[in-house]
Amino acid sequence: MNIDKTNDRNIGNSEYIHIAIDDYPTTPMQHFKQVVKRGFGTELFGGLKITFGIMLKALFKRQMHTLKYPQEKLPVSSRYRAVHKILGLLESGENRCIGCGLCEKICIANCIKMDTKIDKNHRKEVSEYSINLGRCIFCGYCAEVCPELAIVHGGRYENVSEQREHFVIKDDLLTPLDKLSTQVEYDGFGAVSPDADDKIEKTPLSY
Repeated sequence: MNIDKTNDRNIGNSEYIHIAIDDYPTTPMQHFKQVVKRGFGTELFGGLKITFGIMLKALFKRQMHTLKYPQEKLPVSSRYRAVHKILGLLESGENRCIGCGLCEKICIANCIKMDTKIDKNHRKEVSEYSINLGRCIFCGYCAEVCPELAIVHGGRYENVSEQREHFVIKDDLLTPLDKLSTQVEYDGFGAVSPDADDKIEKTPLSY
C-alpha cells in the first residue's frame, strides 16, 4: 500500500468532508486577503453550515455523535491491552504465577515488586505482588516474558485516582475464585486453545 492509499482509506466507514487547502500566503497583502476571506467570506459560513447541519441531525433525527459517559461506553477492541490481570488455573483455582520474578526483572519502569515464600508443601508461593500504575508505561514486556501466561494486559482502562497510593494495586490484579469460570483467556505462548478438549485423547479406563 502506497502513501496515497493510506491517506485516502476510510478507517471509520464515515463520510469525510474534504476541504480545499489554498497556498500559504507570503506577502502582507495576501495575509490581509486571507483574513478577510476567512472572516467575512464563504469559509466562515461554510463551517457554520457544517456545524448547524450536524446539530440539526442530532436534535431532530437523533443521530448523536457523542456518548453519555460513563453510562455509555464504546466497545474496546479485543487487542486492547490496559491494566494488568493475574490469571488463575481453571482446574484448581490457584494462581498461575510461579514466582520466577522474570516480570520484575524485565520491567524497564521498575514498577513491579514481588515477594515470595515457601508454603507448607515446600513450593514457592507469591506472598506479595504489586504494580505501580503511576510508573507503568504499559510496554507489555512482563506479559511477553511470563512463562506461565500468568500476567496479561486486560481491557480495563479506567484507573484514575486522586491519591497516588491507589495506583499500587495488589488484590484487584488477581482473578476472584467466584469469577474464575468467566475468565477470558488471551492468545499467546501457553494459552489454552479453543479446541483443547477435542485434542485431548481420552483414557481407555474410566476412573
